[in-house]
Amino acid sequence: MTQQQVAPPTTPYGAPICFADAKKAMAAAEAEAARIGVGVAIAIVDSGANLVMMHRLDNTQLSSTRIAGDKARTAAEFRRPTKVFEDAVAGGGIGLRVLTFGASVADGGVPIVVNGAIIGAIGVSGAASHQDAQVARAGADALK
Repeated sequence: MTQQQVAPPTTPYGAPICFADAKKAMAAAEAEAARIGVGVAIAIVDSGANLVMMHRLDNTQLSSTRIAGDKARTAAEFRRPTKVFEDAVAGGGIGLRVLTFGASVADGGVPIVVNGAIIGAIGVSGAASHQDAQVARAGADALK
């Protein structure tokens, strides 16, 4: 299979993330943002892509709340990190079709997988895309 013909992920959806786990993921993401010195918005959605928690850290641009939510919803709905879509668009050609999917095409959205099932996703916006992703991964990894 070529990169443009990658099969959809098979990770199943699980029960929605509980509030206590969302708080744990949020705390880890906030700690990582503080550690690397970035102001970001962090959104956590459940396995149905419904918003569970949103924090906008001090001095973060207002648009980042919307973008973080979009990244989290994209990661949950498509069962994959938003980096996949960023790479597809960067590759051009047939990869540009993802622009019609209504998906966020910037790195920083990551599914939260526990016991082999997607319980939610975390999206981060406000810094460089790779930093957004670093913060999101820290949040998701807190529940492993």
